[in-house]
Formats: sequence, C-alpha cells, structure tokens
Amino acid sequence: MTPFDHLDPDSHTTAQTIESPANLDQNFDPQLGGEPHGTDLSLKRFESTVDPRCTAHGVYVTVHGHFYQPPRENPYLNAIERQPSAAPFHDWNERIHHECYRPNAFARVLNEQEELLGIVNNFEYLSFNIGATLMSWLERYDVETYQRILEADRKSCERLNGHGNAIAQVYNHIIMPLANERDKYTQIRWGKADFRARFGRDPEGMWLAETAVDYATLAALISEGIKFIVLAPSQAQRCRPLPNSDQPDPQWLEVGGSQIDPIQPYRCYLKKDQAELSPHLQDHLSLPAEGERPYIDIFFYDGPISRDMGFNDVLSNASHFVGRIGQAVRGDHRAAQLISVATDGETFGHHKGGTEKALAYAFTQEFPQRGWTVTNFAHYLSLSTPTWEVELKPVTAWSCSHGVDRWQEDCGCGGGGGWHQKWRRPLRDSLDWLRDQLVEVYEEAGGSLFVDPWQARDSYIQVILDRSPVNMNRFFAQHQNHKLSAAERIDALRLLEMQRHMLLMYTSCGWFFDEVSRPEGTQILRYAARALELAGDVAGVQLEKGFIKRLAAIPSNVDFFPNGAEVYRQLVIPAQISLEQVAAHYAITSLFTTYAQDQRAYCYAVHQLDYQLQRLGALTLAVGQIQLTSELTREGKLLVLRCCT
Repeated sequence: MTPFDHLDPDSHTTAQTIESPANLDQNFDPQLGGEPHGTDLSLKRFESTVDPRCTAHGVYVTVHGHFYQPPRENPYLNAIERQPSAAPFHDWNERIHHECYRPNAFARVLNEQEELLGIVNNFEYLSFNIGATLMSWLERYDVETYQRILEADRKSCERLNGHGNAIAQVYNHIIMPLANERDKYTQIRWGKADFRARFGRDPEGMWLAETAVDYATLAALISEGIKFIVLAPSQAQRCRPLPNSDQPDPQWLEVGGSQIDPIQPYRCYLKKDQAELSPHLQDHLSLPAEGERPYIDIFFYDGPISRDMGFNDVLSNASHFVGRIGQAVRGDHRAAQLISVATDGETFGHHKGGTEKALAYAFTQEFPQRGWTVTNFAHYLSLSTPTWEVELKPVTAWSCSHGVDRWQEDCGCGGGGGWHQKWRRPLRDSLDWLRDQLVEVYEEAGGSLFVDPWQARDSYIQVILDRSPVNMNRFFAQHQNHKLSAAERIDALRLLEMQRHMLLMYTSCGWFFDEVSRPEGTQILRYAARALELAGDVAGVQLEKGFIKRLAAIPSNVDFFPNGAEVYRQLVIPAQISLEQVAAHYAITSLFTTYAQDQRAYCYAVHQLDYQLQRLGALTLAVGQIQLTSELTREGKLLVLRCCT
C-alpha cells in the first residue's frame, strides 16, 4: 500500500472496457512466428548518437512502477478464495491482472487516428519491482505474461550494459524499521533468493515496503550486498558534496522539507555507531578497508511529478506525460541529469484505465524523439557515481508523515473518514507477543532437528520456490543435524511453515487503512491462526487462548465487532480448514467430475486407494479410501469417504 493507492481495491472502478486475453492476442500473425504486429517498436530506431554505455551525458528518464499485491491466499489451501467485490473476476489479483499486468506486457501503441502501430512490452522500459507473492501468483495464473516480464528484464540488460530494469523487494512487504533484527535479514534474503530464481541474476537494488527505512535497515541491506534503494524526497534530512582534497568538510544543506534535488543519486554512509548497531549486524556486515565507511546509494524520486501521476491527468496521454516530465529538465547545460518518477505499478491500467498505452507511446516515440535516454536506476548509477552524500531522517516512510506510525499508532493516516486507528498499537503488540512465543517454540523444537534453525529458515525460500521431493531432500541434507525420520521431517516442515506464516502476519496492508476487521486485517490474523495451529501440532503448546485475550484489547470501529477477539472468532476461526473438510470437498466434486487416481486439490495431493462411483437411477454414490497429503508439510491422512447425490 502506498500514498498512490486510492482507498482500497474494492472501491476502484475503471472507465474503460477490460480487454480479454483473446482481444490482446488478436494482433498476432502466425506467419511472423507468433510475434505481434508492430513489435519492432523499440528505442533502436531512435537511438541517440551518445553511447549510453559510456559516461552519462544528456537527459535520462526512469519511470519506476512498484507492482505489488498482498498475499490473499487462504493459509490452509494456499489458494485465493472467491472475492465477490472483484466481479466479474474471481478475485482482486485476477481483476487487477487483466486491467494492469497483462495490458502492460502487451501494450498497444496507437496513432492519433487510433490505428494500431504495434505492441510494446512496457516492462522492457519501466524500472520495476514486483513483489514475490505477486510473481508466484502470476507464474501460476498467466505464465505467458510472467514470461514476458522475465524477457523484458533480459532485454533491458542487453540494452543497458547488463543492468536490468527489475529490482528486488523485501519478501512480503513488511515495515522494515518495525521488524526485529532476524526478520529484517530473512526478508532481504528471501527477496534476493526469489529474485535470483526468477530473473537469473543478483539484484542490484531493493524496494522497501512503503519505502520505510531506518539506519538498522540500511546496515542490513549493505551487509547483504544491495547497492541502492529508492526513497521519497521527504525522507532526506540533509545533504552535501562529498568531501575531497579541495573541500575536506563541505557545508551540509538542510533539505528536510522535501527540498533535496532528485536529479542525481546520493551516497549514504553509516556512521560507526550505526554500523555497530548490534552484534548480529556486525557479524554480517562486511566493512570496507580501514578508514572507509560502509554505504548504500539512494535515489530520490521526483515527488511532484510522481504525485501528479497518481492523482491528476498527467497519464491521460503521452504528450501530457512527456510535457510534465519536461518541466523538470534543467536548462543549465549540466553534463547529465536523471528525471526519475515512482508510483504504484497498478496506476498504469488499474487505477487509471488505459494508461499503459500512454506509457508505451512515450517510451518508444516521445522520449527518444527528444533525445532522452530511457534508463533504470542501476544503469544510471553505473554511468554517474554519486558526488553528493545524504543523511536520512531517523525513521520514515512514503505514506506516513509521522515516521512509521501508520503501522503502529492512531496517527490519523488512513483511508479517510471519521474512524479511529486506536486498534493499531494493540494489534502490533499482540502479534509481537505471538512472534516471541513462536521464537521459543522454533528454537526449542528446531534445535533437535536443524544444525542451525535460523539458517534453515533463511534457506527455506528454496523449498517455497520448489517443493519437489528432490529439492526437499537437498534442503534436509544441508540443514538436518541427523538423518530425520518421516515424522521428524513433517515436524521440521511444520516449524518452517509456522515461521513463514509468522512473517506473513506482518504484511503491511493489515495496518494501512482505518479498521481492523477489513479484509487486510483479517488476512494477517488468519496467518497468525495458522502459525498458532502449527506450533500446537509440533510442540503441543496452546497459545490461542492467550492470543485471543490480547486481541480483546483491540477496539473496532464497527459495532458488529466489539473488539479484535470477535473479529478473530467470527472471521478467522471459520476460515480454518481441516483435512477432513478437504476430503469432503473432493468427495462431493467427484460426483460431478471424473478424477484420475492421483489428483491435486488445492495444496493437497489426493491418491485413490479404492474409490468407486456407483449410479442407481438418479442416485450417484461415491465410496472408497483416499490418501490425502499436504504438499506444504507432507503430513497425510487415510480417509474413508461416502458421498451421494
């Protein structure tokens, strides 16, 4: 969620007709090998005489899209259930995909007569990050669009001297300054590993959820090899030219009111006390040579233009957009300047219908005709090393003027209206209590299974990405402290899934709006419930009563829910699904669908041991045995089914 996320997705409408995949594909010519008409539209025919692989010269433009959807899956099914507010689509991921992600992968370029000039993959020219939870959904739902995004990054690498458009993101969009030390590292490492598995390279930059940052977060990013981040101009405190022999101690300029000049990157050094924030950080921090300080480079996007993209008609057509960008170009004959803007990627087609066409025309026609180089942050950084340094405000984010209070206090930042946010602090306190209880469970139970439980958690992303038996065996061979039995493996996976759900329960969207009983707040409580259940399965600890007692201190704005405990009882507990319920679903649907002996039902593998359908007139009877096995924890159960209609 960002300041450009207008209220909630349920309230969004678009004035343009949603284009179906069939319509998007109608311009493909089989005689051209399946490529769409007009795919020759690229920057190649408008290349500047200046080699963009050399030192920066001229005007560079970076348009960054922060593409992200919160995890919406039912924790028991690993699948998104139907969301009626997203109609006519099954859920909001699906709706936004057809309004934004796919149209940007197949953006139409039209002339003034609305004639089709070609199809452009906007991701080839956009700087972008796509949250890992969204990428995993795209891979399952529309592999063609998913592959177009990966291909776009490859092509941008080729065009920009090995620097791709994609940057990584902290894994599930948690507010990093509010995360404990261990969780900071896991979020970065999971984000990097997910990126590497998809794009085939290490990320140079990383997008922070809500651009929320503090110096402890910077130290973790530096230690994990992240070269740069992108922030809002309001997050800078002061800046100055880098000291040199001519100016050993240049004067600092106060820029705390968003006055920092965004046309160049800045270097942000950690002071000695910041680099030694804790023994854990110090252990992982690779310090440079003596006398040097660790640093990370920072780009600040142009705030006014970025706001106009989200709230005004700047994106209504390419000319308006390019004209607005042009207003930021300096005419002082400097050698190079970067005009960078950033907004929700969903702005391009979802929040503002049809704007992917304006982007495509600007990228391939308008920008090159003006001699502007379309680039990304990593490429520009390779051409223009920072000559200024910056110091940040202590704790900030781009969508809260009170630091990061939007995710912990009644600060007034919300979706509008007269509702309070007094629920935010007790919600975070309740989840922090649960996290600390789960840490004890994990360390005690995990210590008997893993060489190092926390290293195992950091590496678990490899299993999340590939749950095949071969890959699981590889994971256990690396991390088990003895050869685990089948039952011990199940417990090990339960513990790791417990930790995964614990991280998911901190997804920032749960605090973003004005009410705890909204879908976002309910969703993070569902992750908490699943983590509680897994802790009970492994260690026999019963933490739910204590958790609900703490939730009772959470005030709701809705009369129907007196407090957070009632939200949990009425919206979370009923969503819990047992193996027996999955088996019942399978039995009922088998009356109308012919299943193979081995079938997948959500995140469960179903194997028919002895299963028969018998028809007696209008009556259909299903009877037999099935083996139901979770693909996540490998726990299974033998069930006898009888069902008729």
